[in-house]
Amino acid sequence: MNSLLKIDHQHVLHPYSSMTDPLPNVLVDSAKGAVIQLADGRTLVDGMSSWWSAIHGYQHPDLDRAAREQLSKMSHIMFGGLTHAPAITLTESLLNICPPGLTKVFFSDSGSVSVEVAIKMAIQYWQATGKPSKDKMLSIRRGYHGDTFAAMSVCDPENGMHSLFGDSVKKQIFAPAPTVRFDDEWDPTDLDALALLLKENNRDIAALILEPIVQGAGGMFFYHHEFLRGARALCDQYDVLLIVDEIATGFGRTGRLFACEHAGISPDIMCIGKALTGGYLTLAATLAQQKIADGISNNGGVFMHGPTFMANPLACAIANASLKVLLDSPWQERIADIESQLMRELSKCQHLDAVADVRVLGAIGVVELKEAVNMREFQNALVEQGVWIRPFGKLVYIMPPYIISAKQLSTLTTAIHYVIEHLTPK
Repeated sequence: MNSLLKIDHQHVLHPYSSMTDPLPNVLVDSAKGAVIQLADGRTLVDGMSSWWSAIHGYQHPDLDRAAREQLSKMSHIMFGGLTHAPAITLTESLLNICPPGLTKVFFSDSGSVSVEVAIKMAIQYWQATGKPSKDKMLSIRRGYHGDTFAAMSVCDPENGMHSLFGDSVKKQIFAPAPTVRFDDEWDPTDLDALALLLKENNRDIAALILEPIVQGAGGMFFYHHEFLRGARALCDQYDVLLIVDEIATGFGRTGRLFACEHAGISPDIMCIGKALTGGYLTLAATLAQQKIADGISNNGGVFMHGPTFMANPLACAIANASLKVLLDSPWQERIADIESQLMRELSKCQHLDAVADVRVLGAIGVVELKEAVNMREFQNALVEQGVWIRPFGKLVYIMPPYIISAKQLSTLTTAIHYVIEHLTPK
């Protein structure tokens, strides 16, 4: 074990960590259900669902079976000129559950790439329909859409994770982030700045891209559904496409199958990923309305994108199994129970001096601190408490698997309270 960790420390690069003095990494031996088994014998309750993807926990028998059955046929086949049943079945299943009006599905191999695809679709659509000047994206502050270049360009340019690359990515247009919280009384003026930007710049804007209801890695803020509904109406008014990034929110995380449902709207283009395969393999998709396909291809145009591992059969087969497990389960009741318990137990953090805010939506619980955490100290302390939670910035948050027990969830919330109480300044 020590030799493996030594090699890891010296040579393996991990995300968002120093290349020469990395954050400590804990060696995992296995995982099952909502529990991670460490190589040293300790166990951790998983509060992150492997970056929000393992919604059914680990080693789910139906997903394991789907993987074995598909491996007996083929693990991969190119998607150019060929097709296969897992991708076709998954397409049909997605179109049956996604917001109405979406009729086309483009598979890719990560959430960031699905955003790249959505941006390219929007720009190519306007070029093909005779409006080539519409090549800019409108985004909102505090947004996060991935780590690749086009995706970085629509993340918050100043306070986001990618400000270092500000001079290297395309300059986009940004509206202020919504300010009215999910459960607060709606204030229509929250849309004024977005409306003004669309009025003044609509000739140059191909699409508005946003995360519906939940701004994820940009701050874990839950905003009012009327902002999303108003954004849809403004895009229609000013002839701008609407792209929703459901990569983190899709497949039940907010209490609805897709966060768009909170506002009762359908986008022109939608990005999904993360929980699509239940966290087993990387797979994402970009869904589009028929008008997007017609606009791009009516005059013989082809969409210019084609990942090598597009519609990987193994990933698609597992995704089909994951969707069936989700839809056949009482997922709404599970999410509601998780939400109630998180509200009840995380509210105890409100009295701590270091805490600025506590908020919960669906199976998402967030404790926002007044100051940024020391990642090295916090991560180690949380592991010592028997949980896997990875804070960032001022946020200590959890997105547990939907199958987590009430006792396991209490282990997570108790650890959060304990570590904040003992590791933050009084």
